[in-house]
Amino acid sequence: MDIVLIGAGNMGGAMLSGLQKYSVTVVERDDSRASVLKEKFSNIDIVNKIPDISGKVVILAIKPQSLNSLVINGRAKALVSILAGVNIDRLKVAVDAEYYIRAMPNVAAMNLKSVTSLTGDIEFKDSALEILSTIGKAIWLNSEKELDIATGLAASSPAWLALVAEALADGAVNLGLPRDKAYEYLGSLFEGVGSILEQKHPAMFKDMVTSPGGTTIAGIYALEDRGVRAAFISAMEECYKRAKEI
Repeated sequence: MDIVLIGAGNMGGAMLSGLQKYSVTVVERDDSRASVLKEKFSNIDIVNKIPDISGKVVILAIKPQSLNSLVINGRAKALVSILAGVNIDRLKVAVDAEYYIRAMPNVAAMNLKSVTSLTGDIEFKDSALEILSTIGKAIWLNSEKELDIATGLAASSPAWLALVAEALADGAVNLGLPRDKAYEYLGSLFEGVGSILEQKHPAMFKDMVTSPGGTTIAGIYALEDRGVRAAFISAMEECYKRAKEI
């Protein structure tokens, strides 16, 4: 399978680690960024102009506002777009392809740990899942609306979790724990909890670690008293609204 990756910024570049198993051509117009990529990925072709895309799978990883300025020749086998808020109808105007897929990976793709949402033409579902599974877990959704909702859950929420992590560290520092020690806990803490949540419902997990009159329920009371649950629900709603506005 021949892949053309158009745009290798933060997200496009993060995806390259997994995509190396395919024959990949990267289109990157920034010379300094191209040099960095050539040094890191010696087996990948990097060019500054979009080649003929006929019969290839195109992964579009540019900024949404740059879509209308694209000059592309040929008809792709499939277009996989990771542009937030850009629906398939708009993609069809910009790029000619047999199949269209919208996808939303997250920054954990750089460690092959992305949770990627995708939807689009069912005929290309299996191939799209195969491609995007190279950067982590890929989840097929039934509609573009579901994908826009999942943008907050999987693509934007890592930044929110980073805010939670920083706040937890600040709380520990406030009580007297050295900051380097506080940060040392966080990566393993989130990884461990994530592995359990793949097996247990969140409510069951919470109840499992919350004993009567204990420290955990005291902390949960403080969080609920300050509306943390409602704040996250509101963050999801605002994220969905912005995805529709873009």
